[in-house]
Amino acid sequence: MIHSSLTRHQPKFAIPPLENGDRLSRHEFEQRYNAMPHIGKAELIEGIVFMPAAALRFYSHGRPHNDLNVWLGMYRILTPGTDIGDTPTVQLDEENEPQPDVVLLIQPQCGGQVIFTDDDYIQGAPELIAEVAASTVSIDLGAKKTAYQRNGVQEYIVWRVLDQQMDWFYLGATR
Repeated sequence: MIHSSLTRHQPKFAIPPLENGDRLSRHEFEQRYNAMPHIGKAELIEGIVFMPAAALRFYSHGRPHNDLNVWLGMYRILTPGTDIGDTPTVQLDEENEPQPDVVLLIQPQCGGQVIFTDDDYIQGAPELIAEVAASTVSIDLGAKKTAYQRNGVQEYIVWRVLDQQMDWFYLGATR
């Protein structure tokens, strides 16, 4: 059996690295993302990979993100049957797997529209998604909003911190 020097040194089952801007299916995205555990956050929005900067600023993201958590956390405490999550992976459809800043959902046993996979991911559309947007405004108000609306997210909040504006969209009930 003859082997060329090229085939001897090539990995047999190498998974390509996840790169910002890649066009992938959700399956391909998950495979690459899981093979790169050092990546903190990556999202698949309308089939395109978005990998935000690893460093987050305090006033333009950290504190507003915390404020959303506190506000929606208080709502959860006062509203039985609801739950919130901080940057969870949400499996929306075959081209969308975002990690929104905060989600508010009605628990499935209380009539909510999401299910939880056996490996603890959200599948389907949370009732409300909130994003803190400084450098990501065009994505959050563009492709993400479109994907969220198409997949049944009922309400969507985008806090444009640099503009000192908050957009609250009613995307419509899916039931």
